[in-house]
Amino acid sequence: MANVNIQELLDNGVHFGHLTRKWNPNMAPYIYTERNGVHIIDLYKTAAKIEETSEALKKIANSGRKILFVATKKQAKDIVAEKAKAISMPYITERWPGGMLTNFVTIRKAVKKMAIIDRMKTDGSFDALSKREKLQINRQREKLEKNLGSISDMTRLPGALFVVDIKKEHIAVAEAQKLNIPIFAMVDTNSDPRQVDYVIPANDDASKSINVVLSFVTDAIADGLSERKADKEKVKEAPKKEEAKVEAPKAEVAAPEVEEAKVETPAKEEAPKAKAPKKAKKKAEVAETPAEEKK
Repeated sequence: MANVNIQELLDNGVHFGHLTRKWNPNMAPYIYTERNGVHIIDLYKTAAKIEETSEALKKIANSGRKILFVATKKQAKDIVAEKAKAISMPYITERWPGGMLTNFVTIRKAVKKMAIIDRMKTDGSFDALSKREKLQINRQREKLEKNLGSISDMTRLPGALFVVDIKKEHIAVAEAQKLNIPIFAMVDTNSDPRQVDYVIPANDDASKSINVVLSFVTDAIADGLSERKADKEKVKEAPKKEEAKVEAPKAEVAAPEVEEAKVETPAKEEAPKAKAPKKAKKKAEVAETPAEEKK
């Protein structure tokens, strides 16, 4: 994860806030000064908050949870869609569907409709419909794709929400608060930072400002995903090494059996030797008896 460059933030206009008459007093700790009726954000605090936010998002990505990006304003739409696609994360850039989080089961049913329509087109049942029915289904599919196509891979509630302009996306913020989902956001001087868990004080109206902040954030998420992938590969390789270690001692265990057999054979050879003296005694007794009879 790259360190945040203050000069880069300055060049992209991250420090420009709103007019002083539109400010929110709770943003006072993040404001450096006022110039020509416009508040100037303290970029040192912005840089520190970007690093803090990036570290937290990296951990969430490493845990395997999804991070939902939300930005429906014109300046942020294309940037958020591009950055989220690059790291395979879900995003909402059209109208926020009410109940997206609090009524997630219903939203998932709507997403499944798209899969059903696609299946109809592949198995041939779509061709059996009338021209009017085909037109209606195609329109429904296009509408679902526009609003929910970007979250088709999100099978459960996200691990975090990243919002650009919490004032505009207040419904998304309210739903996330209700479900205790962590909220990360770019917060301008006209918004209340108390609604957000991780605040990035920055200009949320300029496309350049949004682009540079999202670049730092998505790079950190990409690092978390790559670390997760590397950890999985290590886990897969570990059992193979253990199997190789277990198989090697089998030859060593078989060797002592041969040695035991070698030890047992002398015992069998000694048995006849022990019996031999008994036969010799009997012969001696037989030899003695005739001598006595002769006497």
